[in-house]
Amino acid sequence: MLRRVIAHLRRQDWTAVAIELVVVVAGVFIGVQASNWNADRETNQKAAIFTERLKADLRVEAWNYEAQIGYNEQVLVNAKRAADALTGKTPLADEALLIAAYRATQFNGNSRRRATYDELTSTGEIGLIRDQSLRALAMDVYTQPQIDQIDRHGQESEYRKAFRMAFSYQVQQALQDKCGDHVVVVGDYAGIAQSLDYPCTTGLDPATIAASAAVLRQDPRFTALLNLRITDIATDVSNLTVYFASYMRDPLRRLAKEKP
Repeated sequence: MLRRVIAHLRRQDWTAVAIELVVVVAGVFIGVQASNWNADRETNQKAAIFTERLKADLRVEAWNYEAQIGYNEQVLVNAKRAADALTGKTPLADEALLIAAYRATQFNGNSRRRATYDELTSTGEIGLIRDQSLRALAMDVYTQPQIDQIDRHGQESEYRKAFRMAFSYQVQQALQDKCGDHVVVVGDYAGIAQSLDYPCTTGLDPATIAASAAVLRQDPRFTALLNLRITDIATDVSNLTVYFASYMRDPLRRLAKEKP
């Protein structure tokens, strides 16, 4: 090409020179455009993949959100049941009191599904999620500390500590084995209702049951700590069902109904 241009210049064939220059410019332009089109195509493909991955993760988070609500409502029911029994409002048999008091100590530590969001934010590619509402939902779900705080409230509960210290490991093992959490598969919404508050018997002998119930009835700390536990759980459930409903729970529910 260069030799032809030089030859044209020597002959002062300006028309040929112009044609050669147009061919060069056109070639460069087409090459740049082809490169841009290919880059855009790869970006669009990457964006589509990350968008679907993020939606899949948020569908799991939608189930986690409902599981937290359902589970903590069951903990709350048992905490109130135990408190009402200890104050004489609603009498319970010794074994029923022991089971309710144990279940009031429980908390649900769901594993978060956040790998895609963390990858996008750590690489600075969150902009690949072009759906602004989806991006905003992800940011709310993964940066709002409320769900993690609920786990900490349960794990660090003074009532939980007092209960764990008051009873032998054999009694607590029996409660865990016979009346503890049911494992619910992620995505099983119907199973949430039976994750904790289901009929059970401890398998403990009557004397052990009576002695354990007596510990609860005779120590006023348990009533006071149950009141605190009830207040904390009620606040957490209210936050999840009311305060965060419009911008977190409702969008998660809509997304969960979408077909993958």
